[in-house]
Amino acid sequence: MTASPSAPWRATVLTLFPEMFPGPLGVSLAGRALTSGIWALEARDIRASATDKHRSVDDTPAGGGPGMVLRADVLAAAIDAADIAPERPRLLMSPRGRPLTQTFVRELAAGPGPLVVCGRFEGVDQRVIDARALIEVSIGDYVLSGGEIAALVLIDACVRLLPGVMGKLESGTDESFSDGLLEYPQYTRPQLFEGRSIPDVLTSGDHAKVAAWRRAQSEALTEGRRADLWAEWRARQDREQTRTSQKAPKSTTDG
Repeated sequence: MTASPSAPWRATVLTLFPEMFPGPLGVSLAGRALTSGIWALEARDIRASATDKHRSVDDTPAGGGPGMVLRADVLAAAIDAADIAPERPRLLMSPRGRPLTQTFVRELAAGPGPLVVCGRFEGVDQRVIDARALIEVSIGDYVLSGGEIAALVLIDACVRLLPGVMGKLESGTDESFSDGLLEYPQYTRPQLFEGRSIPDVLTSGDHAKVAAWRRAQSEALTEGRRADLWAEWRARQDREQTRTSQKAPKSTTDG
């Protein structure tokens, strides 16, 4: 599927199953943004670059072992045929890749949009990863049947940050991972649900108290559920405090 060729942000996906796209990217916020031309999606069939009559794209792993490996020559031809601009990043969805973090998502969303390769089988020939400078990206420490679902996750995370996609700018900045912490709990009507009420501070009308409560909740949740994020956040806070203290003017007294 190709939409809005002139869109400023584009996602080009190389896959053996182009029919999986746009999938969930064609509905809700991402779908409306795709239709309105805020971003564009192109799903290209890797098998179209195969050269034999059987359109073979894989072969047995060198050195033996189970499964099949996506061939370097076929995938390289598919990447070259996509003919993307050199400034666009080339990504390979892989469980051994760089973790997909919100910081990385913001970097991708701020650029022209990536080419995303969806692996299958036992993996991809390392030579094409090296020859085409593919950046391996992982959405988590688990293995999927292929890179398509991971690509959908990556693209959705980027698209929602594009200007004009979300109704309020705050929706993209005041949520989990936006500042390194997990998001605070959310509540809405009814005021009372099965004996549980909305915390009084949230209906107090005191914006400063609400902000303080939310920050405290985010910190407590992060410390309790994600020790890795909490350690990173605390280290960053310490570095910022150190920089602030170093910049502070030193007081002088006359002797």
